[in-house]
Amino acid sequence: MAQLTNRQIEILKAVVEEFIETARPVGSAPLEKKYNLGVSPATIRNEMSKLTQLGYLKKPHASAGRMPTSMGLKFYVKNLMTPKKLSVAEEVGVKEKIWDYRHDFDQLIREATRELARRTQVLAVATTNEGDLYTCGLANLLDYQEFFDIDVTKTILSLIDQQDYWLRLVEKALATAGEEPFYLLVGEELESQFLEPCGFVYQSYQAGPHQGIIGVVGPARLRYGRVVPLVDYVANLISELTQG
Repeated sequence: MAQLTNRQIEILKAVVEEFIETARPVGSAPLEKKYNLGVSPATIRNEMSKLTQLGYLKKPHASAGRMPTSMGLKFYVKNLMTPKKLSVAEEVGVKEKIWDYRHDFDQLIREATRELARRTQVLAVATTNEGDLYTCGLANLLDYQEFFDIDVTKTILSLIDQQDYWLRLVEKALATAGEEPFYLLVGEELESQFLEPCGFVYQSYQAGPHQGIIGVVGPARLRYGRVVPLVDYVANLISELTQG
């Protein structure tokens, strides 16, 4: 992978953040106005063109702007994003919701999935090594313009009960990713052309004999700085509450 210059990293960060905010292809003029990049729109355009050649950005049809590719989004999330620390009140709030179910694994995962969907406002998904699948928050997706596309929404609806799809996806990612602090699949990694505008962030848990993942599915422009710490906290809480 080509080494990015500091300027290219700054521009990529600005493009991703603007895309997360607006869901639209990003042009050089708004970047120059809003992000204090210290270079002209022409220089920004030139660097965006290079980032496109390197595979971090793409140019949608009939648009002068650029959008991040799955590679660009993953680079941002793993290297440039500032995670938003959960407040003590928020941590306590999540814990209180699932504390009473710590001796009933099925109910614990069900409540944890519900709480994650409520706090992230997207679709929460959990799997177990027994092949169970838990989901909550499907209706949340209809608040995002990516899911106004009937093909995208139909694809998600068709997968919601397909345990094999989620288990295969997770197994493949866990096998190739090594010890990641969290896992992220974006766009074509979700194995469907209609899920290209989507992202899936998840974390693994170990609860006695039970292990699996819990995470969220939403638009590829998820607010990762908020979502990643929440997914992480809920997964760690499941592991912690079931120890012993």
